[in-house]
Amino acid sequence: MTAVAERPEGAGPPESRRIAALLEYAGSAYAGWQSQQHAASLQQAVQEALGFVAGHPLEVVCAGRTDAGVHAAGQVIHFDTAAVRVARSWVLGANTRLPGDVALLWAAEVAPSFHARRSALRRTYRYVILNRSARSALRRDRAAWIHRPLATESMQQAAQVLIGEHDFSAFRSIECQSKSPRRHLERLSVERRGDLVWIDITANAFLHHMVRNIVGTLIEVQDSSDPIAALATILASRDRRQAGATAPACGLYLWQVEYPPRFRIPVPDDGAALRTFC
Repeated sequence: MTAVAERPEGAGPPESRRIAALLEYAGSAYAGWQSQQHAASLQQAVQEALGFVAGHPLEVVCAGRTDAGVHAAGQVIHFDTAAVRVARSWVLGANTRLPGDVALLWAAEVAPSFHARRSALRRTYRYVILNRSARSALRRDRAAWIHRPLATESMQQAAQVLIGEHDFSAFRSIECQSKSPRRHLERLSVERRGDLVWIDITANAFLHHMVRNIVGTLIEVQDSSDPIAALATILASRDRRQAGATAPACGLYLWQVEYPPRFRIPVPDDGAALRTFC
């Protein structure tokens, strides 16, 4: 760790710096991102590790608050600190204090105007399904297991109904606190590679459980005679009761968060993340 230079006697308060960082984690052992009084949270683990490196308590802000059991390949955070550390010290120092299922991948000082949540242009979530008759011992907490064959081409065709700006009330949880159900969905793709099916969803922002509810609905409508019409009817209904069941948390990953180029926030390597998580 880089030592902090001694400050002259009588000097004013140290200047605060804003640091951005990139995280990956397996969320199986946590009650979600947000700090909780009586349960293990990712925010608390990350704040304690970075606070140790900084030498003072600090508060971390994330790009997206993942739920219990949800993973991340590209969670972005920021925090403010008066500590002077090189980027390597933030990464190596934090990783010595973080549990084995959480890792800091990158860190750098950014402009004070950067905000991990508000500055984001878009977010991509990936939902991973193990689609085979036998369950997996190795992927049991890293992918949802669907034993019946999935018609991924039908799912892909139906999914395009959701592209664009819509009222996604049919896909929001009753606990959702967002003021508006309207979101702009930029991309939704369903792809199969062997036994794995992954569903990538990119939008400007998401409602609570929106991705998992969309996935559960796609799994349901792919069995219908007209999946495209079935999904269009559900979307138009704006009724959560018309959509499919919420897909399990274990298959969901916060995959990438994109920002204006001026902030120079990296996105995780897609191939490396797949090898790590799947």
